[in-house]
Amino acid sequence: MTIETTKKSVARWHEMLSTRDMNILNELLAEDVVFRSPVAFNPYLGKPAVTFILNNVIQIFENFTYHREFYTEDGLNAVLEFSANVGEKKLKGIDMIQFNEQGQIIDFEVMLRPKSGLEALAVKMGERMAAFQAK
Repeated sequence: MTIETTKKSVARWHEMLSTRDMNILNELLAEDVVFRSPVAFNPYLGKPAVTFILNNVIQIFENFTYHREFYTEDGLNAVLEFSANVGEKKLKGIDMIQFNEQGQIIDFEVMLRPKSGLEALAVKMGERMAAFQAK
């Protein structure tokens, strides 16, 4: 695996966000992907749960913009810095994404600040997660 494979996957990620074609998630996520939420202690496991979370976060975030990208030397990890709004609350964060050899996401961890933005996201996502988990 080279960093080029990871960069192609990150480019697809950006394409998905700009076109709102969430079907791209199906190719980007590995079946056993793990999502580490900034508001939940335990990670979410598997493609169905992670697909649900990412679909909803993208709907909740307003004025979402990526600013910088960083890659590890082994080419398997990327860190994407972003900013967004949740209602009146502004937030900044990073997506720490680990890829497998095929360029699929195997681990997705989000870190956010400040607390007010994180709390606003937690409320909105909490409502949607309750409906998802009730199914």
